[in-house]
Amino acid sequence: MGDERQAREERKRAHVAHAVSLETGPLPAGWEDVCPVHQALLRHDLDEIDTSGTLFNKRLKMPLVINAMTGGAPGLEKINASLARVAREAGVALAVGSQAAGLANRQVRRTYQVVREFNPDGLVMANVSAAAAPDQAREAVEMISADALQLHLNGAQELVMSEGDRRFRGLAENIARIVEGSNVPVMVKEVGFGISRETAGCLAGLGVAAIDISGAGGTNFAAIELARNPRDNLDFMRFWGISAACSLLEVKSLGLSLMVIASGGISSSLDMMKALSLGADAVGIAGHFLKLLMQKGEKALLQRMMQLQEELKMLLLITGAGDIQGLARLPLVIAGFTRAWCEQRGIDTARYARR
Repeated sequence: MGDERQAREERKRAHVAHAVSLETGPLPAGWEDVCPVHQALLRHDLDEIDTSGTLFNKRLKMPLVINAMTGGAPGLEKINASLARVAREAGVALAVGSQAAGLANRQVRRTYQVVREFNPDGLVMANVSAAAAPDQAREAVEMISADALQLHLNGAQELVMSEGDRRFRGLAENIARIVEGSNVPVMVKEVGFGISRETAGCLAGLGVAAIDISGAGGTNFAAIELARNPRDNLDFMRFWGISAACSLLEVKSLGLSLMVIASGGISSSLDMMKALSLGADAVGIAGHFLKLLMQKGEKALLQRMMQLQEELKMLLLITGAGDIQGLARLPLVIAGFTRAWCEQRGIDTARYARR
């Protein structure tokens, strides 16, 4: 048991190190294919623009989630504490990394619990595998007094991990059991390979409250695992997945009533605005923020958050949206690979240009 805990903690540290050092991709996220239409006849003053939004019944200064990153090994509480303080000051949501280590070892629980200590009133999300037992899911929520629960789907990552899981039968049924027994809303998220419309339709039927698409083009957990344990025959897995833009369009094409979070390769206010214009209720950013925090510190990360909000206000002004809800009326032209993907999948992209 001690060797297993040590291996898990070493893996947690390695994930952070490789997430910071590796480039995103190699697949593009697809946001470059989404082209907002400029509106020259402006209708608002800049100080009238409202970037706020609501997620899980909590008001945010902008619809942004600092997405699941870390926790589970001594020393990682420093990262989560910094993220929690930044989330509090910036008025955005925060998700912790997988809490499997905290469920297995009470001694590392504080690496997660600091998020609530330093952000007592903010929107905080717990995180466990979709394969976790329902009582483990409830324990993860209680561990950090979470407002919502992320269940991560990471089958592609597990298969690349030499020590990863190989058994996935009954996953959908387990998600349904977790949803039924949870006293907080449940979100299902990928870890960087995207959600298809087939998967989204199935998840909606299981009663989940939200989906985080976590498409390809951002942090690549296949690449991270291959950096930990190089296996040349599995290098093709670095190119696996649905781009973030395509995944978002896939899920939104179903017209589901559940919330959709867009993540995957988002690193700018323009990316954020594009994702929100395509119908995302909020966006998630992980790798971009982690690199900035580790390389330049907490103050620089908070400054970047403030910049993103100011830039988002500018974009809401020059598109005529006025506020986040107004982005749903913004005409968009969708080009390139994203358009080709959607045409072959029977997804109508022209409707965005006609809005």
